[in-house]
Amino acid sequence: MDKLPKIALPAIAGIIFLIIIISKSAITIGSGEAGVLYRTFGDGVVTNEPPLGEGFHLVAPWNKVFIYEVRQQEVFEKMKVLSSNGLDIQLDASAWFQPKYEFLGKLHQEKSEQYKDRILLPAIRSAARSVVGRYTPEQLYSSKRDAIQNEIFEETKNIVDGQYIQLNEILVRDVTLPNTIKEAIERKLKQEQESLEYEFRLVTAQKEAEKVRIEAQGKADANRILSASLTDKILQDKGIEATLMLAQSPNTKVVVVGSGNDGLPLILGNN
Repeated sequence: MDKLPKIALPAIAGIIFLIIIISKSAITIGSGEAGVLYRTFGDGVVTNEPPLGEGFHLVAPWNKVFIYEVRQQEVFEKMKVLSSNGLDIQLDASAWFQPKYEFLGKLHQEKSEQYKDRILLPAIRSAARSVVGRYTPEQLYSSKRDAIQNEIFEETKNIVDGQYIQLNEILVRDVTLPNTIKEAIERKLKQEQESLEYEFRLVTAQKEAEKVRIEAQGKADANRILSASLTDKILQDKGIEATLMLAQSPNTKVVVVGSGNDGLPLILGNN
């Protein structure tokens, strides 16, 4: 060190200082992230400029950058809520969300990095309690699952929209009822299913009976019309035609021996 020129020492010190400054000033923002700049000797959190995007950035070493994930994220929540008749219901839900990119500075300034715990999760709990409290356990267990999910989404969205949070979806993953209530509902649903099956069989039998009745009535009407249209003259003509056809058949041996009571020929066979 004693042999180094006196001018070299300040130069080395300057280089070292510059390296430290650059290392303190260099910020790399990863994929799916954005940065909120905080100016220590300025106005604090920058809210009137776009957030820092992905990639490498140089900022003054006395300033700070708070990095947020801006991709869609998922948060899970298990909660106990009350049905319309006051029964405890275990509800498992998840939310798909992301911070609103253009308001990231406002989000950091007003809600902080704990915005999920401070804003989003309380909003989901509040909406779930409000919605589930309008339904009976039976509705929660069976027919109203999709409706409940949509209503929780709409109510949560109304709360967080003004909080710089974009809510994309609410998923109700499971609804757990007390065992006694669940068993009672299942018995009732089974009885209703059996009743519907019986009614179906009864309606089918009634339709089949109606079909047979209509067919029988149709045949009776046809026979009545046919009987009314058959006169003695028509019957005689038909009998003569049949006799002639039998007489002309090579496989039929007939003998005409006179006439019957109605004037038709009397036909005798081999027997």
